[in-house]
Amino acid sequence: MALFIAVFVGMVAYSTLHGPRYRAEICVVFDGRKACKTVSAKSEQAAVRAGTEGGCADVASGVTDTMKCVGAEPASVKWLQRP
Repeated sequence: MALFIAVFVGMVAYSTLHGPRYRAEICVVFDGRKACKTVSAKSEQAAVRAGTEGGCADVASGVTDTMKCVGAEPASVKWLQRP
């Protein structure tokens, strides 16, 4: 049991210290609506993708609109943290 707890604590500490290094505010505009999301990720590409998908979830409705929104470039990308 003690070994399990030690391994668990070690995994939590490792993931915390080696977690996301990129943080950004991503804004999307679709069909006249705008949404911004602040996201963290381990790469620039992953941060932009996560922010775009999150913003599109708020402004697009239905699968077709969501796919169009996600496929478009974000309206703005503001980097809050980069290595």
